Amino acid sequence: MTETIVRLRAADLTLGNGASSVHVLKGIDLDIAKGESVGIVGPSGSGKSTLLMVIAGLERLDAGEIHVADAALHGLGEDALAAVRGRTIGIVFQSFHLIPNMTALENVAVPLELAGRGDAFDRARAELVAVGLGERLSHFPGQLSGGEQQRVAIARALAPDPILIIADEPTGNLDGETGRQIIELLFSKQAERGATLLLVTHDTSLAARCSRQVSVRSGRIVGDSTSAEGAAARALA
Repeated sequence: MTETIVRLRAADLTLGNGASSVHVLKGIDLDIAKGESVGIVGPSGSGKSTLLMVIAGLERLDAGEIHVADAALHGLGEDALAAVRGRTIGIVFQSFHLIPNMTALENVAVPLELAGRGDAFDRARAELVAVGLGERLSHFPGQLSGGEQQRVAIARALAPDPILIIADEPTGNLDGETGRQIIELLFSKQAERGATLLLVTHDTSLAARCSRQVSVRSGRIVGDSTSAEGAAARALA
């Protein structure tokens, strides 16, 4: 029986207050299985990135339930939520979110240190080598290209060996060829580790590479399909 990694039930969220409030997620039900790659697509303002942030434990639901692995995120306090996120979920953002006054090695190692890993720097070094940055360990983000910065961010996301990798428009700040390389890296690392990948993208051809596509519009899921291309790629992995 396929293991469910992510489960949302009647997930509802409004952002803002009063006249400026926006009902972003409207009673969403969603199940994601272990090992799936899921492309989440939809127009700007549809709620797809907010949905991803709820799954990542970075936004709190107003109502409903969100389970990731065996943890009920909607019922956890901030410390417990951070602990689950740190050991279970790896997050890659469009804008990298690296600490500018830390080297590539430190950017990857520090979250591991905060999680109590005694091998933080050894693990960080190994992950940076694995994404092709073995010669850039001591470089600061400002000394790296956009593609290299995103590789650091991927190494940071992968270092705790998460079961769920979340990527929000990971190629949005990159040129076409660099973006292609980053996507190849994400898919290859997901396959190597048997992780689940959730990918928000405006690129329908990129979404089609995923084994499944979920379409979001006006805060609701309006489509959920399996891609022939994604299924074939998964079978060959």
